[in-house]
Amino acid sequence: MKICMGIICLMFLMGCNSDERSPVESPLYNQEDDRIGSAVFTEQSDGVEVAVKAEGLAAGIHGIHVHERPECKGPDFKSAGNHFNPKNADHGLMNEKGAHTGDLPNIEAGSDGTVDVKLMLAGATLKDGQTSLLRQEGTSLVIHSGADDGMSQPAGDSGDRVACAEITIDADKDETTDPTESDENEE
Repeated sequence: MKICMGIICLMFLMGCNSDERSPVESPLYNQEDDRIGSAVFTEQSDGVEVAVKAEGLAAGIHGIHVHERPECKGPDFKSAGNHFNPKNADHGLMNEKGAHTGDLPNIEAGSDGTVDVKLMLAGATLKDGQTSLLRQEGTSLVIHSGADDGMSQPAGDSGDRVACAEITIDADKDETTDPTESDENEE
């Protein structure tokens, strides 16, 4: 009987720590609340891979960060809060004093306003823990109007927030059509 209970407990614990939290696909919305793409978060051994595919951005360089709350209320997305910074570090990937857990390299939208990139969020996880993007209720991914300078405090001087995706366990339940995916029924 004890062995049977031990096996059941072990199976339960393994299920809680499984890869069911990865990948997480989050729809990406602009300031007018139009879906412009998606972000897919996948657990990796050295952090979380962030695959962003979007259209409708201004051509050029954009700062992109994970923010502390899973709220994307437009048009300014201030509801997303500050950068995700559970270790209370300074901002900036070029800052020798560290970087926020939510700091990512800039992305570049082409002349057609599209972006299709994969980035690595080092030190983050989708599993339980201090640096989990899914801790508490979740976090959000925000794209800014300008480039992140990699140093300025507290947020890189990257301009207005122009797109936002809520990172939650239930994010993939959004059934809004993703404009970056081809329609299989098109002729």
